[in-house]
Amino acid sequence: MAEMMSLRKMKVNQKGVIRMVTGDGELGRRIRDMGIVPNTEFMVIGKAPLKDPVALRLRDFTLTLRNSEADIIFVEPLED
Repeated sequence: MAEMMSLRKMKVNQKGVIRMVTGDGELGRRIRDMGIVPNTEFMVIGKAPLKDPVALRLRDFTLTLRNSEADIIFVEPLED
């Protein structure tokens, strides 16, 4: 089992599984409302030139997140 890391540290074209959302209050609720919940598989499909935002593909849709949002999402990278 790979170690958990912040979503922000994932590379483009890397796959992973969401393990934990640590945000409290409004931010945490908004993240979970977007479909970012534990045990969801995703793939990082892009990052802007300055690395913010990050684009994910999960549950048949594309979602972009700011780095401040990606920092509170902990994931487990998947091996190819």
